[in-house]
Amino acid sequence: MKQEYLLIGTVLKPQGIRGEVKIKSYAANIESFLEWKRFFRLSGGSYLPVAIRPVRIQDSFVYAVPDQCASANDAEKYRGYDLYIPRADAADPDSRSGSLIADLIGCRAVSENGEEIGVLKDVLQHGPVDIWVFSTPKGNLMVPALLSVFPEVDTAKGIIAVCGDRLTEVAVYED
Repeated sequence: MKQEYLLIGTVLKPQGIRGEVKIKSYAANIESFLEWKRFFRLSGGSYLPVAIRPVRIQDSFVYAVPDQCASANDAEKYRGYDLYIPRADAADPDSRSGSLIADLIGCRAVSENGEEIGVLKDVLQHGPVDIWVFSTPKGNLMVPALLSVFPEVDTAKGIIAVCGDRLTEVAVYED
């Protein structure tokens, strides 16, 4: 089941004295923040609108002005908000980027001989190659998201095909 809303960032803190907030982006294209018009936060199982206006991108962060904020004290209440957009507002992933992370989470990794490796539980984005983290009976398995390891991903079926030989070369279990 596809999620109706996608997590795209987290408000880190107030920025400056005029009511701006600093946002860590999880979006594949940080520039999209300047195009999106609707933002939401999850509260008590419901998505509530958040009235903010992104104004600039600097040093890999988004800076935005929440409505009715004129000072750092006003902006403080936004600290820690996870920001979401409706799936309909997100750009479709292109052939290079493949799938949305929200659609990958929960997919089962299965080797070419039918062996179930584990279930994808997280995607780490700290360098040029994403690291996929799978929950397995032996613990967390961390694998670079390489085409040579994962030749096919079918989010509709919830299956990630795995090349077993390549997996053993590059995968590590988290301690």
